[in-house]
Formats: sequence, structure tokens, C-alpha cells
Amino acid sequence: MEHVVANAERWAKEKLGGDSSGHDWWHIERVRNMALRLANETGADAFVCEMAALLHDLADEKLFGDEQQGLRDIRVWLEAQDVPPVTADHIVAIIANLSFKGGGRSGMPTLEGRVVQDADRLDALGAVGIARTFAYSGWKGQPMHDPTLPPRTSMTAEEYRSGKSTAVNHFYEKLLKLKSLMNTEEARAIAEERHRYMESFLERFEAEWNGQDAQ
Repeated sequence: MEHVVANAERWAKEKLGGDSSGHDWWHIERVRNMALRLANETGADAFVCEMAALLHDLADEKLFGDEQQGLRDIRVWLEAQDVPPVTADHIVAIIANLSFKGGGRSGMPTLEGRVVQDADRLDALGAVGIARTFAYSGWKGQPMHDPTLPPRTSMTAEEYRSGKSTAVNHFYEKLLKLKSLMNTEEARAIAEERHRYMESFLERFEAEWNGQDAQ
């Protein structure tokens, strides 16, 4: 199925190559590489993990507007690639349930889904996660920080997507929650270190914001 993977790469690059929101091709590449690493460590189906990772943002409503249409397009594309129906259904199901959406999604029922979800969430943590957060907030037209606007503690999926927030608030609304939401032992170990890095960044950011020296 190497030709299917190569075609998926081309499609993802075509759709996301010019993205500036932090969901560009290189995000896809990092998620793919991490998914393959976790698949190797957990025994998950590498083809399903790789394909779901490569295609996972092509149905993202914040990027393309209509999630259901995006999922239908992916299913049609997989059928055109002669991917077996059971495998295609598995890949689409993973993509359909991957997103955080305010934390309201239920857990992944398959190991492959848990692996790809972990890989995607790990790319929201650490140094790359910090960079992606500020890129995404700028893309959305949100401020970097506003001390008068507290983080939201409870949100619907719509409020999470459309409500007023800031780059710094996003750490408290989503990113600092991800460590406890990892599915696999392997991802939890990686998330732990990346989580600590973000905490130290936020401490320094707050100190500099208030005109203080870093401790």
C-alpha cells in the first residue's frame, strides 16, 4: 500500500501546504512520524495509523468549514485508492473522533485511534506546541494575552471554536489538560516532559509580562 501512502502525502500537501494556522503539512508530517513511533511501540496497525495521521486535518471544520463533507470526501478518496472498506471505515472513524473540541469527545475505541489521537495531541505540547499556539491565535485574530480575560473553564464545542480567548488562555483551556488525556503509556511519558516545559514557559512569560526578572 506504499502508493496509497504516497498519494495521501500529495493530497495533504496540496490541501495544507500554504496553511499558516499551525495545521500545515509539517504538522501532518510530525503527527505521522509520532504515530508510526507509537504504533511500533504499542503494536498498532502502522498503515491505519499512518493514513489517519496523514488525512486527519482534511476534515477539520476550523480549516474547511464542513466536517461531514470533509469526512465524505476522505471516504470517497479512500475508495478510489482501493483501500478495503473495513480499513477505510476504521481510518474515517479515527479522523471523525480525533479532535479535542473543548474536551467533549468520548474515548477512542481502537488502539490505532488512541495512537493517532496521542500523536496529534503531543504535537500541541512542548516547544512546537507553544509556537503553534501563537501562530493559531494570530491566524484567528486573537490577542497574545489579556489579563482581564480569564480562561474559560467549561465550554461547548461551538464555544470552544468561536468564543473569545487568547493565546495564553489556550494553554489553560486545552494544552495543560492534554497530559492527563493521553491514551498510551508511551505518549504519557513524552507528554510529561513537554508539559513541564510549557509550565516553565508560562512562568517566565508571566514574569516578563509583569516587568520582572525570570527566576
